[in-house]
Amino acid sequence: MKRLTTALLAAAAMTSAGAGIAFAQEDYPTSPVTIVVPFAAGGPTDTVTRLVAEPMSAELGQQVIVQNVAGAGGTLAGTQVANAPADGYQILMHHIGMSTAPTLYPDLAYSPLEDFEMIGLVTNVPMTVIARKDFEPNTFEELVTYVQENADSVTYANAGIGAASHLCGLLFMSAIDTQVTTVPYQGTGPAMTDLLGGQVDFMCDQTTNTTGQITSGEVKGYAVTTPDRLDALPDLPTTAEAGLEEFQVGVWHGLYAPAGTPPEVIEKLTAALQTALQDENVITRFAELGTVPVSQEDATPEAHEAYLSEQIDLWAPIIEAAGEMAQ
Repeated sequence: MKRLTTALLAAAAMTSAGAGIAFAQEDYPTSPVTIVVPFAAGGPTDTVTRLVAEPMSAELGQQVIVQNVAGAGGTLAGTQVANAPADGYQILMHHIGMSTAPTLYPDLAYSPLEDFEMIGLVTNVPMTVIARKDFEPNTFEELVTYVQENADSVTYANAGIGAASHLCGLLFMSAIDTQVTTVPYQGTGPAMTDLLGGQVDFMCDQTTNTTGQITSGEVKGYAVTTPDRLDALPDLPTTAEAGLEEFQVGVWHGLYAPAGTPPEVIEKLTAALQTALQDENVITRFAELGTVPVSQEDATPEAHEAYLSEQIDLWAPIIEAAGEMAQ
């Protein structure tokens, strides 16, 4: 009888615990949600995140906090979220670097496809090719020729291994079959500062970080890496117009939760993201930065996972050919 009573009590406790978990998922969120950003405050990914965080907060009924965990090309933040409780209270905003990390970092502590649940894609930010304002070439065609003829003396700035500017540079050098001296920085801010100061020659970065400097004339703009010209930079030709069709790249962003996060929680986070991407302020501010929200169909776990897998396959051979692996 004692064993039977104990068994019944244990079963009741398990049923109660299961009901509690189900209730918690249904009631999610009951406290603030943190979006971890793998790069410094004020950078392009941080800007995108803070723009969508506010309308997501309104939709979820809880504050959405942005936490910057910079370092190691975004892998520190990725590791933190991969190891976080799978309850939806700590999620990750990452860019194209999520797809390149498996190749760049042979000892990566997580698998982008296995250790995360996809929430949805957010935006695909165009890149711009820019230079110090007194750099000799005046057009993109002239830039390509100049770089090929002066490869030993030209310097290219990037925000560190795995950063969007690093990846864009790899693709550019691959497209023109020319390697130049790269100067890595600890973030986009320092790289841009040195470019503005004339310490380095050129770089490639997201419109969220370059549009203002191009329109003000602080830097020389050469081209956008998209199939079509941008409304925010109508005078800037595309790389395809300039004769380099193979040099096209966008810095897409997506939201991730730790693997095992309940489907009900992912569904609520996806719904909040989709609502945020239809917010008038987000649409307006994205346009000012030269980008647009993804479609509602792409702001889904299914579209996100398919695109991430495709991007991993795309970038692996480019990175391997360049031989630029993190130590």
